[in-house]
Amino acid sequence: MNRQDQHGSRRTGHRSWRTRLLAAAGAGALLLASGTLAPSASAQEGDGGGGGDKVLTVAVAQSVDSLSPFLAVRLLSTSIHRLTYEYLTNYDPKDNHVIPGLATEWKSSPDKLTWTYTIRSDSKWSDGEQATAEDAAWTFNKMMTDPGAATANGSFVGNFAKVTAPSPTRLVIRLKKPQATMTALDVPIVPKHVWEKVDDFSKFNNDKQFPIVGNGPFVLTDYKPDSYVRLKANKDFWRGAPKFDELVFRYYKDQDAAVAALRKGEVSFVAGSPSLTPAQADSLKDEENVHVNDAPGRRFYALATNPGARAKDGTKFGDGDSSLLDQRVRNALFMAVDRKAIVDKVFQGHAVEGAGYIPPRFSSYFFEPSADQKLAYDPEAAAKLLDEAGYRTNADGKRLGKDGKPLNYRVLCHATDPNDKAVGKYLQEWWGELGISITLDCLDNVTDPWLAGEYDLAFDGWSVNPDPDFVLSIHTCDALPATPKDTGATDNFICDKPYDELYAKQLAEYDAGKRAEIVKQMQSRLYDTGYMNVMAYPNAVEAYRTDQIKSITTMPSDAGNIYGQDGYWSWWSAVPADSGDSGGGSSSTGTVIGIAAGAVVLVGLGVLFAVRRRASADDRE
Repeated sequence: MNRQDQHGSRRTGHRSWRTRLLAAAGAGALLLASGTLAPSASAQEGDGGGGGDKVLTVAVAQSVDSLSPFLAVRLLSTSIHRLTYEYLTNYDPKDNHVIPGLATEWKSSPDKLTWTYTIRSDSKWSDGEQATAEDAAWTFNKMMTDPGAATANGSFVGNFAKVTAPSPTRLVIRLKKPQATMTALDVPIVPKHVWEKVDDFSKFNNDKQFPIVGNGPFVLTDYKPDSYVRLKANKDFWRGAPKFDELVFRYYKDQDAAVAALRKGEVSFVAGSPSLTPAQADSLKDEENVHVNDAPGRRFYALATNPGARAKDGTKFGDGDSSLLDQRVRNALFMAVDRKAIVDKVFQGHAVEGAGYIPPRFSSYFFEPSADQKLAYDPEAAAKLLDEAGYRTNADGKRLGKDGKPLNYRVLCHATDPNDKAVGKYLQEWWGELGISITLDCLDNVTDPWLAGEYDLAFDGWSVNPDPDFVLSIHTCDALPATPKDTGATDNFICDKPYDELYAKQLAEYDAGKRAEIVKQMQSRLYDTGYMNVMAYPNAVEAYRTDQIKSITTMPSDAGNIYGQDGYWSWWSAVPADSGDSGGGSSSTGTVIGIAAGAVVLVGLGVLFAVRRRASADDRE
C-alpha cells in the first residue's frame, strides 16, 4: 500500500510502528485536498506564503505518523517523503513504467546477484551539498544494520548482502539471491552528512529542526502535529522547479468541513477520507469552478480478521476471539457479506466489487477467484458452515462460542471514515441473521488496540503500488514483531507457511509473467484462508477548483488519481490558474516523459520491470 494506506499504507504514526501501521491499516488511504489560498487566506497559521507567493493547500483527513522516512508508513507521510527525497527510480505518470530517479541507469550481472546503478550528478541537497552514491549506500547500510532504521522499509533490504559506493556516481548492491524488486526500491535516499548524527532511529521523528534537508521537488519548512505540514518549492530541483511556491497539507478531522473549505476557495483540492462520499461528490458536480475527478483507484477496502496475535518468538498476545482461528468461521462470515450491496449502497457505484488483494487497475497482478472457489454471498451456506464448525444457535437464535457464550465480535473502525460506519451497520444486519452480534469500536486512533492484538475484526485498506511486493510482505511471518514488546511490519499478524513460500518465490522470479502468476497464487491463498475479505476497490473521487488550478497531472494520465500517486507528479506539475504558463496536465506529463525517458539499461532482463513497486500504506504507501 505508497503505503498505506494503509496502508497505506503505506497504509501509522511515529509514535511507534503501532501508530504507523495502524493508520495504514484502516485509514490506509489518506485523503488529501489541495488548494491554492487566496491572498487573504494565506495569512492563516501554517499557510505561510507572503508577498504574492502562490500557495497550494491540501486538506488531509489523516495526520502525519512520522517525518522520518525510516519510520513513516501512512500515505500522507510517505507522500511527503516522495516530495522531499529522491528514490533511485520513479514511475512514469502515463502508465507506471519504471523511469530514472536519483539513478539514471541500472544493470544486473549475468547471475542477477549484483546490481550497479549510475547516480546522477545534477542532484543537490537543499543545503547545497552534492547528492552522491555514498548517500544511497549509507541509507541502505543503515537499514541493513539498525532494526530501528528498517522499521518502514526493511523488506527491501532483507536480501541485501553488501552495498558499496565505489565512486560518487556508482552504487553497487550485492544480493544473497535474485530479487525482482531492484528497479522498484521505494526507499527515500537521505543525506548521510545529516542523518549520520542521529542516535536512535527507532525514536527520531525528524520534526524538530526546519527546514529539513532533502533533494526532491519540495523542501519541508514547517510542521505542527495534527494541524499542518508546509513545504517550499525547491528551485534547484534537477527535473525543474514546481510552479507553486508553497505546498501546504492541512489536517481536517471533519470531511464535510474540508468540502466546505473547497466551496469557499480556502483550499483548491479535496479528496476525502479516503475519497469523497457519493453525496459530497454529487453536491460538487454543479458547483461553479469545481471539477470532480472520478477515476479507478489504487487501493482496496477490506475487513481483516485477527488470526491470533503473536510475535516471532512464538509468544501469543492480544485477546482476539478464538473462534476466528477456524477457517470455516472466517469463510462463513465473508459468505454473509454482500459485496455488491456495499458497492451499490455504500459507494453508490463509485467502486468495483472486491475479491483479490490487488486492484484491477494493476491488470497483470489482478486476481479473481474461480467459480467453485468464490465465497459468494450465501447466508444459508454460511449458517450451515458455522453449524459444521460447531458454532450452533441456541433457542434464542444466538450463535454460541465453544465456551457456551453468544458470539459478539468487536470490529475496529475509523471514526473519520464514513464508509466504515455505513458498512458496519450492514454487518450488524447480515451477521445478526447468523445469530452473531458485533460491536463497532469507531476510534480516532485505532493503532494501539490493533497492534496490541486487542480486536476481533478491523476495517483495513492499503494503497497498492505498481510493484506489489510491499503490500504482500506485510502478511509474512517475517513481518511479525520480534517480541510482544516490539513492533513489526505486520498488517494483522498473519503467519502462513504456504504463503511465505510463495512470497519468497515471487521475490526471486525475474520473469514478469511468471512472477505475476505467483502473485495471483498468493492472493488466492489469502482469499481461501479468509484472513482478508477485500470487499471493494473504491474509485479515487476528488475535486479541485479550476479557478485556482489551471492543470494538474493524473496518474495514469488517461484516467487516474491526483492525490496519493506513485511519485510527485501531481503537486510538482500543478499550474496556478493565474499563471501565464500555457501547459496543461497532458503537457506536464509529456515533459515528465521527455525528461525521464532515456538510458535505462536492464542487462539480460529487457523490459521486465516496467511495472513494479510497494504499497503505502499509504498505504506505504
